[in-house]
Amino acid sequence: MPQISQVLEIYASQIFWLLLTFGFVFIVVGLGMVPKISATVDSRDAKIAGDLAAARAAQDEADKIEEDYRTRQNDVRAEVQKITQTAKDKGAKDAEGKIAEADSVIADKMAAAEASIRSATSKALTEIEDVASEAASDLVAKLSGAKVTAAEAGKAVKAVLHV
Repeated sequence: MPQISQVLEIYASQIFWLLLTFGFVFIVVGLGMVPKISATVDSRDAKIAGDLAAARAAQDEADKIEEDYRTRQNDVRAEVQKITQTAKDKGAKDAEGKIAEADSVIADKMAAAEASIRSATSKALTEIEDVASEAASDLVAKLSGAKVTAAEAGKAVKAVLHV
């Protein structure tokens, strides 16, 4: 077969140029570009890893700051509740003292008022008895014509009023 015998003659130059072209591409791309690309990828990976480490460190720091904040907030809240409770207790104690003082003043005023009322009532009853005694003695004198003394009229009025 003549075609097979010509293969080496025809394709030998093409195979040579193919190998030469692939060799040139290998040298340019493989030895020139690939290291630069690899270095870029490695630096990019290192930068990403560094950024992730910095982000983790920042997140850890933020978590620590938040925990400190919450701890301080809880401490302050507890202190405020303690102060508030103390103020409430003091206010209640002061109010109790003022109420007791006001009750004492009111009790004194009530006792004085009751004494005044008893005195006024006693005085009014005495005056009523006197007026009733005079009226009774005048009525008896006008109706029956009998003379009644003031003492007898007073006894009769007292007996009727104090029944």
